[in-house]
Amino acid sequence: MPGPGGGRKVGNASLFVPVVYLPRRRERTARAPVIQGKVNSMPPNLINSSAVASANYYLGKNQKNLQQSLKRIASGKRINGTGDDPGSLSVSMKLNAQLSRISGVRSNIQNAISFLEVQDGALDTAQKIMNRMIELKGLSTQDPIKNAQEIDSYNDEFIDLQQQLHGLGTQKFNGVSLFATTTTRDGSTAAVFNNLNQNLFLDNTVEVIVSSEGNTGSKVSVNKSLLFSALTIATNDVSVSAAYSNSLNAPMRNQGESNAGVITFIAEDALKTIFLSDISMGVFDQALSNISKLRADNGSDQSQLNFAADNLDSYETGLRSAIGRIEDVDIAEESANLAKYSILTQASAAMVAQANEQSQSTM
Repeated sequence: MPGPGGGRKVGNASLFVPVVYLPRRRERTARAPVIQGKVNSMPPNLINSSAVASANYYLGKNQKNLQQSLKRIASGKRINGTGDDPGSLSVSMKLNAQLSRISGVRSNIQNAISFLEVQDGALDTAQKIMNRMIELKGLSTQDPIKNAQEIDSYNDEFIDLQQQLHGLGTQKFNGVSLFATTTTRDGSTAAVFNNLNQNLFLDNTVEVIVSSEGNTGSKVSVNKSLLFSALTIATNDVSVSAAYSNSLNAPMRNQGESNAGVITFIAEDALKTIFLSDISMGVFDQALSNISKLRADNGSDQSQLNFAADNLDSYETGLRSAIGRIEDVDIAEESANLAKYSILTQASAAMVAQANEQSQSTM
């Protein structure tokens, strides 16, 4: 126990040991060496500046990728500029140009099909007129109880039908004649129909381009039916057709069926017509057969054009698919990229803020 005077008693002896209380030493805080009145904190600043720069780099990179994903999803295109994929962009431009040419080719094919459909309608009418002419021939010659007046009425109708055939043969489609009398549009060489072996030099055809390659690609020849020549027949050999002329019937009129020469069922006016009694039934049959051949040629041309149109549609589908694989964006993949870069951008921004905070706390 402490003794008087601040000592401590030891044992039973009256011995006091003085206790001296020293003041507690205050701990000194370590300070950075001062150079010209400033704290030398360069090492911490170097470390934190590197972190900030790195975080800023990744933030910019992620923002760029995020913007690219947004642009691709918004436009639906994988390539939105020349820098995205120059090689693929060049290929897609060529394919798109080819696709544009296909649109023009399809329009040409459809116009040609329309031309042939209108032409076939006119040929169908010509066939009906010819059937009526054959009927009139039978009524006027094979019925003994018909008097002269009734026979004249059949002739009157026959004359009218010849003029109607002329009007039918001069019809046009968009300013273009449905039927030809010459080998070229504005030519002077007369076109001649041949039922068995058509001479191409005496025919009139129009070539329709059915591919995107232009003149070097495939074509379909469309016949401008030779209706005038097909209905111009030699009476002594009905299998032979001749070039049409409006003056052929004059020397054959009122000469009877036995007169050899060339007659035509197409007359511009009543003075250039022929009578029923001047034409044999064999000539009528051959004229009807010639019209049937013209319709068959028309159907063949339509069939070729329809096949060409189908092939063009298939080709266009393939082209569009190819362009889509090059240009169009994969929405599923790009949506995943959008989510990815959105998260990375937020994380990068947070790291930049934290690195800046650490840099300020060390100063």
